[in-house]
Amino acid sequence: MDNEQFRHAVSLFNRQEFFACHDVLEEIWSETLGEQREFLQGLIHAAVALFHFGEGNLGGARKMHDSTVRYLTPYLPECSGLDLATFLADFEVCFEPILGSHDSYPQGAEMNPELCPKLEFVE
Repeated sequence: MDNEQFRHAVSLFNRQEFFACHDVLEEIWSETLGEQREFLQGLIHAAVALFHFGEGNLGGARKMHDSTVRYLTPYLPECSGLDLATFLADFEVCFEPILGSHDSYPQGAEMNPELCPKLEFVE
């Protein structure tokens, strides 16, 4: 995996440029073989989930949230230098308004940009 391109994707993610991040991650994913593909797929789904949530597509956000967790959990606590344990904990906090059981589907829930998770490298 190209470290410079990967760091660029992380930077885009952390600036909440989720659509652009998704595109860069897909480029990396398409050129990657082995188990790293599943990890990258999880990051792609995280970017898509946050994009959907930010755009108000709650159904798409919820679906991508669930697949993000499914893809990234096997790589805990860290992968490719990223602190996935903290990321997934913060991801859950961000998505809390649309998770869990509700009497009806949560209408009008909005993503709080201040609660958006960041991808942080382990030092």
